[in-house]
Amino acid sequence: MNDVVRITVLVENTAGDRGLLGEHGLGFWVEIGSKRVLFDTGQGISLEHNAWAMDIPLGSTDAIVLSHGHYDHASGLAKALTIAPHAEIFAHPAAFDEKYARRNDGSPRYLGALPVHEHAIWKQAESMTSTNQATEICDGMFVTGEIPRITDFEDTGGSFFLDEQLIEPDLLIDDQAAFIETSVGTVVILGCAHAGVINTLRYIHTLTNHRPIHTVIGGMHLRNASSERLDKTVLELRCFDVRRLILGHCTGPVALERLKKEFPDRCSNCHVGATVTFGR
Repeated sequence: MNDVVRITVLVENTAGDRGLLGEHGLGFWVEIGSKRVLFDTGQGISLEHNAWAMDIPLGSTDAIVLSHGHYDHASGLAKALTIAPHAEIFAHPAAFDEKYARRNDGSPRYLGALPVHEHAIWKQAESMTSTNQATEICDGMFVTGEIPRITDFEDTGGSFFLDEQLIEPDLLIDDQAAFIETSVGTVVILGCAHAGVINTLRYIHTLTNHRPIHTVIGGMHLRNASSERLDKTVLELRCFDVRRLILGHCTGPVALERLKKEFPDRCSNCHVGATVTFGR
């Protein structure tokens, strides 16, 4: 295969160049051969602006993948579909459930993509594929679907619920990652890794017949992680021998500082405007 894989950070908490906007959210523009994939859409605040500023043709999007249904990853979906109405959507059905978190004062906080967006999705989307299990997006790019929860030190990273009364826990079964086969190994794209980054990498390792994982880019949702979880995460990352970690969004400042200390030549910040390229 002679195709080139290029991943551009389109939406993220921080912006890395003049004229670009940051927002609390995440979105990647993936070019793989002739295919164009939007992985997550952010809140929809900066998506169109950043695409214009970076000369990214959102209208040519072939597929839109949602890592999960939280607002900072999925609320820009309706906007993306107004720009690229022919794009096929790949999402777990649970991504469209109501989603809440518990605030420090005990009150509920709504985290789902706004309900109006769901109506817009069904009205505008020409094609939608449910990703309960591993699914091919295009040649060489896949999403994991539901990720087995195997480790004893990882959780969803917060107090998440499916109801406003905060009674029914949300295990975020919709959480999924994307992975791409390249000439240097597997490249993994994370949304928030609510299933646990190590659970995610273990599952991808199995799905790819234990091919080396070269790069991990995205959010690891370690901002509330205990020191024990960080210690075990570092140990597992060493075992995987991941060559490049490009992390941001929900990874958290303490975790990011720790990972930079442990992997000084491999770890860097993820920000709007950053681009990585791989051969196939």
